[in-house]
Amino acid sequence: MPVDPKQRRAARHAQPADSAAQQTRRKAPITVDRITDAALEVVATQGYDALTMRSVAGMLDTGPASLYAHVVNKADIDELIIGRLCAQLVLPQPDPAAWREQILDVCAQIRDQYLQYPGISRAALAMVSTNLDVMRVSEGMLGILLAGGIEPQTAAWAIDALSLYVSAYALEHSLVTQRQSKAGDDWVLSRDELVSRFTALPEDQFPQTRRYANELTSGTGHERFDFTLGLIVDNLTRTRPPA
Repeated sequence: MPVDPKQRRAARHAQPADSAAQQTRRKAPITVDRITDAALEVVATQGYDALTMRSVAGMLDTGPASLYAHVVNKADIDELIIGRLCAQLVLPQPDPAAWREQILDVCAQIRDQYLQYPGISRAALAMVSTNLDVMRVSEGMLGILLAGGIEPQTAAWAIDALSLYVSAYALEHSLVTQRQSKAGDDWVLSRDELVSRFTALPEDQFPQTRRYANELTSGTGHERFDFTLGLIVDNLTRTRPPA
């Protein structure tokens, strides 16, 4: 029986098993921006530990070899993803009257960016980056501190100290969250359990820990973060680097 011409036309225009969107994604050229997008998606959905050349390539429906025409290695991707996050930060015009609030706000922005991507602050640790987006943030922070009358050497080291603390804080937060998400993992204790354990310690060996158990375990949200940054920033005007 002859096939109806409409059926023939429908067959020619029928999509294969893969959707048109999937075909378009596969055929789209690999670029640095797409590699960065894919890397951030890996971290957002699977955590930083899952970030490899292979996992990024998988997000792009290609093989790892395809990435090497655009990036050098995994460390290069680390710099790209931190650069992408830095590009999204809003840097103020340095104001001598508001420099303290400005520097704390920039640090809080960096913290919030890191917390969106579990463990991503590891990529920033021990990185001396020449990525322009990363350097834009360092330049902005330096300008804020200098506007506040901080000595240049003190300001330079302060940026390093603040960056290290923000990265460490975000990393600890991601590790705790990761452990809390695992059923049966009892390494992360509630505050009530910590207080109970501290107050049960032998009094002759741990008198201060028992007495100040509530103080030792206090702090909600980002209170400890704000406290520590405040300690650093409030001492900058009194700090002098060694000669």
